[in-house]
Amino acid sequence: MSRVIAIDGPSASGKSTVARRVAAELGRLYVDSGALYRAVTWRAMEHGVEEGDIEGVIKSLHEMEVLFRVDAGAVCFTVDGRDPGLALRTETLNRRVSEVAATPAVRDQVVAWLRDMLPFGGLVMEGRDIGSVVFPDAEKKIFLDADPEERARRRHAEYEGRDEASTIGNVQSSLTLRDLKDTQRKMAPLVVAEGAEILDTTSRGIDAVVEAILASVRG
Repeated sequence: MSRVIAIDGPSASGKSTVARRVAAELGRLYVDSGALYRAVTWRAMEHGVEEGDIEGVIKSLHEMEVLFRVDAGAVCFTVDGRDPGLALRTETLNRRVSEVAATPAVRDQVVAWLRDMLPFGGLVMEGRDIGSVVFPDAEKKIFLDADPEERARRRHAEYEGRDEASTIGNVQSSLTLRDLKDTQRKMAPLVVAEGAEILDTTSRGIDAVVEAILASVRG
């Protein structure tokens, strides 16, 4: 059994905030698996790889250098010596990441990176296939979900104050499309892992969700 608490779910279901809190409470390291798929996408975009150019994505993947470190309770990374930061969270990148993440070569590499993090210690890892594919032997599996409108509201709130102009309707359309792609992709689709506990976060505050997970972990 791997020392991993797997927290899966669709975009804006609360995974990141909840996973960070749970990791801090348990003295474990937080891992955002989705950031790695975003990093592969970001680098490809930075090097001029056009949408639909899978060969270009794979070439960029093979050329990129990713270095991991522990910082402030999380496993962080640089790409070619740079920290992408908020560049990984733009709506433009959101529209590209599903295509990149569905590429078998990309998924194989990211899964390998994630599994190589075990020597860092106990992990709380959030994503879409952590409990089903990356660590099917995780000690605890949680699946977070929320109403699509609520998820769109949360994601729209994240964009406020940035240069991107998005309405809640546009954000919801983007999330719906990504959900469809993630659940229908042939390799490692978004599913509820066998043995996972399902928590609906639509009308539950972060504190309540975190406490429910902690109670489950602690038995």
